[in-house]
Amino acid sequence: MSTAAPAQTVATAEKGISAWVWAFRLLRWSTYLTALITLILLLHKTPPPPVQASPQAEARAEQKLQMAQESASQGEKVTLTLDENELNSFLASRLGSASNAAVPAGTTASATDAGETTQGPGAPTAADVEQMQSSVRDVKVQMDGDQVHAYVVFNVHGRDMTLNLVGRLATKDGYLRFEPLSGQLGGLPIPQSALESAVQRLMDSPENRDKLKLPPDIEDMHIENGQLVATYQ
Repeated sequence: MSTAAPAQTVATAEKGISAWVWAFRLLRWSTYLTALITLILLLHKTPPPPVQASPQAEARAEQKLQMAQESASQGEKVTLTLDENELNSFLASRLGSASNAAVPAGTTASATDAGETTQGPGAPTAADVEQMQSSVRDVKVQMDGDQVHAYVVFNVHGRDMTLNLVGRLATKDGYLRFEPLSGQLGGLPIPQSALESAVQRLMDSPENRDKLKLPPDIEDMHIENGQLVATYQ
């Protein structure tokens, strides 16, 4: 009796198994390669937009804010406008002030079991200092027409990453809202559906909702003709 047929069947089966093994290996290494490329894109820092900031522009922004608040306190309806230079100077100043305040002079990392620092009772504890420290390293804003492009550098586990967001500002029921049009984390574009979902959750979360609440004297805030426009009621 001939054994050619069984031998051919075994060879065909082995060839089929070999093909499946190679397909599995190819899929596995493709997954590894995709994950590596994604990681590289995420960690890639995009260059900041060409915006300007100066002490003179910061002083102008401070003066405009003060005058608007004084007029609003007297019952006048005021419209405040800040150009790109003034807004970036104001943000840079506030971000720098927040960073300096994050670690008060004389505070050490070795807090006592009671949570006190070396400054004694009433001084910020180590937990307070950690809470005050922000992961945001830099914020730059470009305004074009009615759109805003926000460039944010933040720190994740000791490594700086960049986030680029393009969208529109609006107000609703006394809260500041952001309508995202596009986003990019590092060098990786964020799908529109995922971006909208993430921004919606961020704005609706209880811990962030209070931060987005406008002051009682501000009725509206939006971008118009490349400027930030705030209307005091």
